Amino acid sequence: MNNKNIYTMKYYIILLFLSLSFTSFAQEVTKEGKIYEVKNEKIFFDGIDVTQVLTLEERTFIFKEAALISEKMKITEAAKLKAEQAQKAADQAKLEAQKVKEAEEKAKLEADTVKKAEEKVLKEAEKAKKAEEKSIKEKEELADKLEKETKKAEKAQKKAEKAQKKAEKEIKKKEKLQSNFEKAESNLEKGKKKYEKLKRKGKLSPQDEIKWLDKIDKLTEKVTKAKRKL
Repeated sequence: MNNKNIYTMKYYIILLFLSLSFTSFAQEVTKEGKIYEVKNEKIFFDGIDVTQVLTLEERTFIFKEAALISEKMKITEAAKLKAEQAQKAADQAKLEAQKVKEAEEKAKLEADTVKKAEEKVLKEAEKAKKAEEKSIKEKEELADKLEKETKKAEKAQKKAEKAQKKAEKEIKKKEKLQSNFEKAESNLEKGKKKYEKLKRKGKLSPQDEIKWLDKIDKLTEKVTKAKRKL
């Protein structure tokens, strides 16, 4: 198998890996002022399938851009979902806090009622004793209820904060993986261009060409690994 066939096969392998990352939605890619639409592993221009008309390099570029758009869409959707979940948890915590506030206001109102009852009890000794016992019981039950509601609200708040941190961490992780992927692709593209340039100028010895092809293989493998992590 000659070097040209090896090089072409590598392009097809790259196209295969890129096609596996597409979503079910069409992606629009602009190249040299033309807008292409990638859908179902095919490239359309003005509604016409031009996949086989384009050169292998053009197909690779368009599929690569479409794959990046697709991955960004997935990352955005995942981040949006995490944010929505965190927001729901925060809203729930807010609702619980509002319940606690209402309970506190109710407790204050009941405490005022108890105070008035105690003043009345001073005038009527027997009634005051019974009212006081009732007031103490109500206070204990209310305090217990308030304590439970407060703990519940605090727990919900912590859960919301934890979910928010987790979502932020996940977004940062995705961004780092995306950056690694783009960097690997950039290195691969630069390596290919430099190899083509040297080959075109006839500056490559057989040994140098073997080294360059091995280098491009390794760079391609790095792109594949970075994409797999995404």
